Amino acid sequence: MALAHGPETRHHRLPAVLRAPVEARTWREFGHLLLGLPLSVLYFALSITMVSLGAGLVVTFLGVPLLAAALVMCRAFGTVERARARGLLGVEIAEPAPVRGRPGGGLMGWVGGVLKSGESWRHFLYSVLHMPWAVFAFSVSLAFFTYGWGLLTYPLWRWVFPVYAGVDGIQLYGDGTHEFYLDSPVEVAVTSLTGLFFVLVTPWVIRALAGVDRLLVVGLLSPSRLATRVSELESDRGVVVDTAAADLRRIERDLHDGAQARLVALAMDLGLAKEKLLEDPEAASAMVDEAHGEVKLALAELRDLARGIHPAVLTDRGLDAALSAVASRCTVPVTVEVDLPTRPAPAIEGIAYFTVSELLQNVSKHSRASRATVDVWRVDDRLMLQVTDDGCGGADVTGGRGLAGLTERLDAVDGILAVQSPAGGPTTVVAELPWRG
Repeated sequence: MALAHGPETRHHRLPAVLRAPVEARTWREFGHLLLGLPLSVLYFALSITMVSLGAGLVVTFLGVPLLAAALVMCRAFGTVERARARGLLGVEIAEPAPVRGRPGGGLMGWVGGVLKSGESWRHFLYSVLHMPWAVFAFSVSLAFFTYGWGLLTYPLWRWVFPVYAGVDGIQLYGDGTHEFYLDSPVEVAVTSLTGLFFVLVTPWVIRALAGVDRLLVVGLLSPSRLATRVSELESDRGVVVDTAAADLRRIERDLHDGAQARLVALAMDLGLAKEKLLEDPEAASAMVDEAHGEVKLALAELRDLARGIHPAVLTDRGLDAALSAVASRCTVPVTVEVDLPTRPAPAIEGIAYFTVSELLQNVSKHSRASRATVDVWRVDDRLMLQVTDDGCGGADVTGGRGLAGLTERLDAVDGILAVQSPAGGPTTVVAELPWRG
């Protein structure tokens, strides 16, 4: 769920209490409360009737499908209510997941899925509970609104009473013997001031009532936390699979284009040297020397590739030594501070290492910085990483694949990446990972 936000907040000359009666928000929420009564009566009548009929006929073949149809109808009511809340209350609520029946179960499998769905029953509960609340909210909001504006404008329409009713004004008290009318200038002014008080209070009453409506819609018509979590895990699983596939392709490409190509050339050179060993020993010796150089280059490429998969220093000595090694290869001076009482889980440690490594590569390539710092510490059950540089700034999570890819990787393990990089710098990137030690 998310609240819709308007444009950037502006400074107003009038205080909020004076603006509220004429603000668009007040009128939208008032319209929501007025529209809620007829809709809730319709929801209540149809849902109670259909569910009661289905429950009464459950001993027959028709009862179960009828009960499922009633719940589907309630889910349709929920769609209308979410749209109404989105348009009038500014509340964005995700649609619940569609009902999934038993695979291969056909119509009865789908009916069973509807009846087992907790979201379907929460929609029915909303249809039942919202009706009494809508009656109360409608009555209170309409009473405050009509009395407030009616009394405030009393001096403008008071002429109606002597002309058409034969009395001097609103009757405030009457017992057959004594009658009291609001007709003197002072009484009219006091009446108008009372109306002004109600007009100023009414928007806040309406907002309070609309706030309860928001809670009902969000609490009963939004996807459950379990369903939301399942959806997040499915998305994260896809990210992890895609990332792993991309890493495998990168490793395969590096092996094929780098070390493998050198080893093939090395085998060919050694074969030629073997053939020339008896005929031209000096040429064979020169070819062996060249092959020796190729072996060194191939070993260096294999070490770099192994470091890119999982550096041995990280496994042996932990984040402090591994990040210091990464910082030593950065093109700008980097200060590394690691304050960890123990080591986190190996998977989290690896993600932290590659996150800092990627961020320092960005510093080297794009920041034009003169220095950078890396700080690593633990807060409760979270591992915190911070990389700061004094470069030109302008880094954006949505602007390129690097930071966006890091964000997806951290999301896959319930991590967070926050970037603060104004134009002109400095840039501060904070990553947060679960500890899982």
